[in-house]
Amino acid sequence: MTAAAQATAPKIAEEDRLRADLYNFLGLILARPADQGLIDQCVGLTGDASPIGEAVTTLAKVAKISKPKAVESEYNRLFIGLGRGELLPYASYYLTGFLNEKPLALLRQDMTARGLARAENVFEPEDNIASLMEMMGAMIVGRFGTPATVGQQKSFFNKHIAPWASHFYSDLEGAKNSVFYAPVGRLGRAFMEIETEAFRMSAE
Repeated sequence: MTAAAQATAPKIAEEDRLRADLYNFLGLILARPADQGLIDQCVGLTGDASPIGEAVTTLAKVAKISKPKAVESEYNRLFIGLGRGELLPYASYYLTGFLNEKPLALLRQDMTARGLARAENVFEPEDNIASLMEMMGAMIVGRFGTPATVGQQKSFFNKHIAPWASHFYSDLEGAKNSVFYAPVGRLGRAFMEIETEAFRMSAE
């Protein structure tokens, strides 16, 4: 980034950058099976005594003994399976019991309004958990334009994430096929609880 670009780049508070990083991490780890590079990244994580910190510590421990082939097999059993996986990580399914329903249509309207679009090489419906985590992370830091205000973040979160994400992460944590992904579920659930409370207390 040039000095001029840095000078005009919006200032993002450290706390918001960390929030965006966590959203992006969840989006990345849920989008596809973790490869060796991502597993190694997980091994290097350290956490404190908070619920998020404890989940991170557990993930690091599990990652240390995980191999890419086993993680891929687990991911496939959880999310793909023969016909379907153990979990269907889509807002439409969690909120209506069916795929490609009204929650997806409402999300697409909001995406269009914000200038967001599904990548051409992505065929998953946009209301999957990984995409929503990535969108939220992008909005916070303004990856596709001006950073979203707290009010805009709150609106998007309450409409598209809050009604179902904690339920999904709880299901992921407790799924019978979850080993590597169990602490990911625990991390996501703890993060969603914190975000829900923070937005509830925000004035905007």
